[in-house]
Amino acid sequence: MLTNLTLFSSLDEEELEALATHVVTKKFKKNTIIINEGDVGDSMYVVVSGKLKVFLSDDEGKEIIINMMGPGEYFGELSLFDDSQRSASVMTTESTQLSIISKVDFDACLARHPAIANHVIKGLINKLRVSTENIRSLALMDVYGRVARLLLQKAENVDGKLVVREKLTQQNIADHVGSSREMVSRILKDLKIGNYIEIQDKQITINEKLPSRW
Repeated sequence: MLTNLTLFSSLDEEELEALATHVVTKKFKKNTIIINEGDVGDSMYVVVSGKLKVFLSDDEGKEIIINMMGPGEYFGELSLFDDSQRSASVMTTESTQLSIISKVDFDACLARHPAIANHVIKGLINKLRVSTENIRSLALMDVYGRVARLLLQKAENVDGKLVVREKLTQQNIADHVGSSREMVSRILKDLKIGNYIEIQDKQITINEKLPSRW
């Protein structure tokens, strides 16, 4: 798995093997909290299989999903550089396998191969850009705009049609866009009536270009 990450692409075979000997791989059941917002972390996680959600929550349990992660992606890398608290929580949404790299082992690798820091910085910059776009969406778009943006982001071209393969519930979508399930339900209903989308078994197909406003 490490060889498939851009983060470690500059390492030679010997260095990769040395790092791999310190990687611990574990399996986690669905709905397992891997990271709690506010915890002090000391490890980075690489997704081998499964899916996870990165989210923020308030004291009343209301959530907003920041990102969904799958195989080949990684999180917790900030803890490899400082002792700050975790900025978000991460929970599995299905059975998941993770490879875990500790700060101590990563520091040893970085000492031998400083160029790896450049790859980490590029990864952080990319995540910052994604976060900036999400903030822009929450600040400047209405709920419909955020729903439409989410559907288009997740849609894939399947036989000439845009299909959201991930089975999203109305609550899932509401958590992503920071809205109520009732509002999302009304938006999806109107899009279905207008034949802009079809929903079968929680899988959404976009039939035609979504309207610019709702």
